[in-house]
Amino acid sequence: MKVLMVCLGNICRSPLAEGILQEKCKKLGLSWQVESAGTNGYHNGEPPHPQSQMVAKLNGIDISHQRSRAFKAKDYDDFDLIIPMANDVLSDIKYISRDKFSSTKTTLMLDFLFPGSSMDVPDPWSRSEAAYHEVFDLIDQACDKLIEEYTSTKQP
Repeated sequence: MKVLMVCLGNICRSPLAEGILQEKCKKLGLSWQVESAGTNGYHNGEPPHPQSQMVAKLNGIDISHQRSRAFKAKDYDDFDLIIPMANDVLSDIKYISRDKFSSTKTTLMLDFLFPGSSMDVPDPWSRSEAAYHEVFDLIDQACDKLIEEYTSTKQP
């Protein structure tokens, strides 16, 4: 299973999601490939936001090696599942992907935790440290549900 986590800049939410899911897969012995990307490209090549790195580290996950990259339409050829962190990111993905967009390969992150809710993972950018902890907790719980769903019914 190849999973791509996507947010706007690929420095706050999606790097956390990449790190969290990688760690969970490692602990469970799942050989999933997990990466992340951003739709706006403003931070290409940059490491995750210092607050994201700090919150991940407090939870035993090192994301400091990650580097931001741009989401591209070709990602639909390379990944089994593309997970936008929010509805604006989903809109960007549709725009960038054009005819490659696949609704069957795309699920909002919080739809794993709150099915059919179409809720956004809040963007912690320029907010307090508490916002980064909130985002970590939401993504952590959603990743548990994602793993549960794909290991019980959809694992290729």
